[in-house]
Amino acid sequence: MTERLNVPIKLPPVQPRSRLAHQAAHWGRQQGKFKECNDAVFRAFFERGEDIGDVDVLARLASEGGLDSEALRRALSKNEYLDSVLADEREARKLAISGVPAFVANRRVALSGVQSVESLKKLVERARPSA
Repeated sequence: MTERLNVPIKLPPVQPRSRLAHQAAHWGRQQGKFKECNDAVFRAFFERGEDIGDVDVLARLASEGGLDSEALRRALSKNEYLDSVLADEREARKLAISGVPAFVANRRVALSGVQSVESLKKLVERARPSA
């Protein structure tokens, strides 16, 4: 599927705990750079097999993206975004999300794993409010 979509994904040699990366993404959102941070972490993990559970890796990615890597280090060392990440994890459990990628519609229904366009269309339809 990834080849057909021209998305270069390979199985990473490391399987880190991703909670720090999620905290970094929340930090990136506060900097107005969520997409850039998220994309950088995705590429680091899935394309280059980097350990996204390592503060040094996350700080380097922030720096490469023009962000203040020391500010990110401070935020991670203080777990400034841990509560937000834990809330995200609770919501994922409520929606029965068990893997990535995950698709959530209207914060009510979700699908985990790679999905077809047809499955995603059905997800959106199920999430629409009743008329």
